[in-house]
Amino acid sequence: MTALAGTPTPVPEGDRSRRASLAVLCAGTLMTILDGNIVTVAMPAIQNDLGFSGPGLAWVVNAYLIAFGGLLLLAGRLGDLVGRKRMFTAGLAVFTVASVLCGVATGQGMLVAARALQGVGGAMTSAVVLGMLVTLFPEPREQARAIAVFSAVGAAGGALGTFLGGALTQLVGWHWIFLINLPIGAVALWAAVRVLAPEQGSGLGRGADYPGAALVTGALMLTVYVIVGAADRDGTATALLALLATALFTGFVLRQARAARPLLRLRLFGSRLLSGANAVQILMIATMYGFQFIGALYLQRVLGYGELATGTAFLPAPVVIGVLMLGLSARTVGRFGPYRVLLTGLALIAVGMALLGRAPAAGSYAVDFLPAMLLMSVGFAAAMPALTGLAMSGVRAEDGGLASGLFNTTQVVGGSLGLAVLTTLAASRTTDALTMGTELLPATADGYRLAFRTAAVVATAALILAAAVLRDRESRRDGEG
Repeated sequence: MTALAGTPTPVPEGDRSRRASLAVLCAGTLMTILDGNIVTVAMPAIQNDLGFSGPGLAWVVNAYLIAFGGLLLLAGRLGDLVGRKRMFTAGLAVFTVASVLCGVATGQGMLVAARALQGVGGAMTSAVVLGMLVTLFPEPREQARAIAVFSAVGAAGGALGTFLGGALTQLVGWHWIFLINLPIGAVALWAAVRVLAPEQGSGLGRGADYPGAALVTGALMLTVYVIVGAADRDGTATALLALLATALFTGFVLRQARAARPLLRLRLFGSRLLSGANAVQILMIATMYGFQFIGALYLQRVLGYGELATGTAFLPAPVVIGVLMLGLSARTVGRFGPYRVLLTGLALIAVGMALLGRAPAAGSYAVDFLPAMLLMSVGFAAAMPALTGLAMSGVRAEDGGLASGLFNTTQVVGGSLGLAVLTTLAASRTTDALTMGTELLPATADGYRLAFRTAAVVATAALILAAAVLRDRESRRDGEG
């Protein structure tokens, strides 16, 4: 793996200082990832308390995703210009304040607005983390270990959010899924100010393409809006919005090709490795995010689990992911190479999703759910660090924040796409089955089986794409070693 060229971020002296910096970056990332998932199990309680309609309730999630996904590229670029530490700490502050506003919300509008503000803070924090991390750990072996730790925290945080959401909602109320961020955010912000190395950035005068920023932010926000709201609109409206998003993206590309100081250097996409890794990530995250959401619904609506039981049922996933990523991932990638590890992980994810595609209405957690979840957890633990390393390798130092923002953007797009497509397919199949006279429970299970099978196809497509697009580059890297 090629380290970032140049050193715009001073590297703290000593392993202890760098480990402390890594811990702070992981803590900030964990908080934003937890809150992206923690609301899933709490949604029925929020709906009952604040009186949301079905379509209105979706905006508790959508408001966060649209702001988060739309601002990642801009936040990443601004981090390169004003300093990544400044962007990271400012994001922590915004996210913490927004979390408190969510926790004290007494109406629908206030909660949705505060969730959007959370998305702004989450984008500011997440966009620059990978750029800071690969600069802190420039040596390939230690960089692989650091990425494994970072990936473990992120991956485990997603599943852990489901457990915490169920536990807090059932024991003390849904408000605390947000209020718990106040002490965590305050400690993380204090530690970030004290531990992270200061940096100047290149200055707002270099590369601050504000028209380009407006175009790409609008395009990304509209794209996420099109994806997450597709089920609530007719096909014509969705098509028109998609065309508008495409027009904004086209305008952005033309602007970047001609601007003297572009926001996004188009040469980044000349790297087959970077472009391919981001494309693979969209498909992989669509699969895993869809599994987490549909899996929780299967446990609750088919197997009859309560909120706390659903969260507890997901606990083995973060345990497996954390243990494997921290204990084996870096060594495995170092021995076999990220390409082979990535393909193996994607294959395990596809097999696990295919097994879930057989889950019956009268299913058993131990037989029909747990083995598949563990298989996918092992696969994700292998695939995510390898994919992250491939995406960030070879990126120039001045583009580190932007590349980090791009990688996080494709995660949001993949998650939003997977959620929209899989939930729509499940609901449509269930409705068709009910129309034909099938009882509610088997009809619901049939819808979820279709979603799981579709996710298995998507995971297989990610495997094929990775094998085709990343193979040549990896072979050259092996030959150079």
